[in-house]
Amino acid sequence: MTEDLSPQAAGRRVGIADVAARAGVSLGTASKALNGRGNLREETRARVRAAAEELGFAPNTNARSLLSGRTFTVGIITTDSYGRFSIPVMRGAEDSLAAGEMIAFLCDSRDDPIREQHHLRKLLERRVDGIIVAGRRTDERRPLGRDLPVPVVYALAPSSDPDDCNVVSDERGAARLAVDHLVKTGRRRIAHITGPHSHASARERADATIEALAGHGLRLVGEPYFGSWTEAWGRFAAAQLLRAHPDVDGVFCGNDVVARGVTDGLREAGVSLPMQVGVVGVDNWALVAEAARPPLTTVDLGLEEIGRRAAELLIAAIDGHPQPGRHVVAGHLVVRES
Repeated sequence: MTEDLSPQAAGRRVGIADVAARAGVSLGTASKALNGRGNLREETRARVRAAAEELGFAPNTNARSLLSGRTFTVGIITTDSYGRFSIPVMRGAEDSLAAGEMIAFLCDSRDDPIREQHHLRKLLERRVDGIIVAGRRTDERRPLGRDLPVPVVYALAPSSDPDDCNVVSDERGAARLAVDHLVKTGRRRIAHITGPHSHASARERADATIEALAGHGLRLVGEPYFGSWTEAWGRFAAAQLLRAHPDVDGVFCGNDVVARGVTDGLREAGVSLPMQVGVVGVDNWALVAEAARPPLTTVDLGLEEIGRRAAELLIAAIDGHPQPGRHVVAGHLVVRES
């Protein structure tokens, strides 16, 4: 009968040395494989992970922190109290952070600079390894601070400092996708109804709409209709549009909420959708887009991918490989019935 020499049989905690021995690698190689670090062959990583799973190895977080000088935590500071933008971004960030065996502390600044600085101080006191700042608008914002002891990545709302690391949506690309789809479906008299002119996303999408139409040899019907990000504005603007341009056959809206108001306004005026007028929105907010009548074709800005990319860039910066500048995440069209 063979004697069981496993750590479990000996009644002691499984350590990384046991994993290394089971996998037939050095202690350093086992550590790199489990932490996702170093240039190792994939088969080596797989062998080490299989050995860890077989032995029931659970890393000692305190020991890892002492050895590495890291806490394996990051802070996420959001300005989006409603969660419409921050939740998808955070969900994407957690996908990447979990792969690096890191956890996040979520802090809501509520668009209050004093509260934001309070959260920053508390996160630094907890010795987080880095911070993601997630906004709800695409307008540039002031940097979180100067000469901070940890790397910072800005998601959706970029820092005004070009040397910071920013992950942003492709606002102009979203407009091109919408216009191209409307033209592809036979629309030639296309209008644009959007949010406040004071918002960078509204201005960028409006400018890109005009450019995209010009690329097809078309001109925008009238001027861009700037207003608010509400259904009420969409309904009102649709009525105004029909009075001024009754031959309109396509509308690109600055977001899904406005688009749902536009579809309601057009339908109430007796317009058949999408036979007479096609409508495209932006955001792919399922709660709104799927409930619209008809369900809304829209551009998904890739908020989860923005979060994933922001976390990947933060982890790289923590590892000593910062990538400053603007990193643009492309959106994609989600075709429904509108």
